[in-house]
Formats: sequence, C-alpha cells, structure tokens
Amino acid sequence: MLRRLTALATASLAMPLRGRVGLAGATACIAAALFAVLVPAALAVRVHVRVEGKTTTIYGPTQPTLESGPNALAALEAASLAGEFYYHVNPGPFVNQIGRYPGAGFSGWSYKVNGVAPPIAADQAEVKDGNTVLWYWTTFTEQGGSPTLLLRRRAARNCYSALSQNDLGQATPATGAKLVVDGRRVTTRAGRGCVGKHRGLVRATVEGAVRSNALR
Repeated sequence: MLRRLTALATASLAMPLRGRVGLAGATACIAAALFAVLVPAALAVRVHVRVEGKTTTIYGPTQPTLESGPNALAALEAASLAGEFYYHVNPGPFVNQIGRYPGAGFSGWSYKVNGVAPPIAADQAEVKDGNTVLWYWTTFTEQGGSPTLLLRRRAARNCYSALSQNDLGQATPATGAKLVVDGRRVTTRAGRGCVGKHRGLVRATVEGAVRSNALR
C-alpha cells in the first residue's frame, strides 16, 4: 500500500501545472493516507509477550517477539491476534477476561512489564523495544498479586534457576520449585536444579505462583 501511494504522489508531481491544480485535492488525500500509514509504523515496538491462564498457558510459553503498539494493552491485542484467543476490556480500561475465565472475587487478570506490575491501567503502561510483557491470572491478597516465576539457564549444561518475583519485580530463589520437562518433575534446591538430557521445553512451577517461561 505504501509503495502504491508513493507512486501516485510522484506521478501527480510530474504532471503539468494545470493538471496538478486539478489534482490538488487528490494529492492532499494521498498525503493524509501516507501519514496514516507511516505514523502507526513509527509507533510500533517489538516486545516479548506471554499470557498465562488460570489452568494453562494461553499464549507464548517461550515469550515470542511480536510487533505491538506502545503499551501493555496493545501487547495483549498483538498476542490475541497471533494466538487467536479472546479477551474482554471493561471501561477504565480494565481487562476482566482473557480466554475462558472472567475475573471473580479476589482473582482476575493482571500484567507485568519486565517483571514489575505497574500501578496504572495497561493502556498507560509504556513498553519499549525488547521489553517483556506478561499477562496472567492472579489472586490478590494484602501483599499483592500472585508471585510470578522466572526461569533462567545456568552455566552448567541442562541446569536452571527459578526465581520468584513480587509485584515490585524483586526476585528471590523460588523455594520448592519443580522443573517440569518431558513429563518429569525435578526437585530443586533454592530454586536451582539440573534436568539432564531432555527433548522438550523446561518450565518451573510452585504452588500458588504463576508458572514460568519455558526454555530449552
């Protein structure tokens, strides 16, 4: 579309003056259309997105990179398009449902950007190139939302560290974490463990926490 609009604008400039005057309105429309195409592209960012549901991962266990608008709500929209899942936004805006489950009581949907849960609406939470956006089902308490797990590789082959992050993004070893891979559950010590040779993705789980990202 951009190439076609550019060609039309170039052709109008090559016409005699009388023709150009007659096409003034059309040229203005072409300029407006070019602006409409270019500005959204300039605002787009590339972010990693994952959506963790109440009982399973809804989108992106490995946190794939998506082209998104400049905020956390736009990142959810990008994931919804890529993963073909439903979500609903109430006035606010407030995301009250992702996938099958709407929020109820003290449980519902929240989000984090780079491990931190911002105290603002998702459409106000700016994201930048390379950021990681996590949407997840959580249960709210006086201490905040459910902790989220972050899985990292260690230097040793097939070894990993699981960290538990609170709403502020503060990370501590995920005590009691299990590493899940190929149908096996491997016990960790202070969140650290080795799974040996494996074929599938490795994830960390802890009761009461949001499951981790997946790594090879």
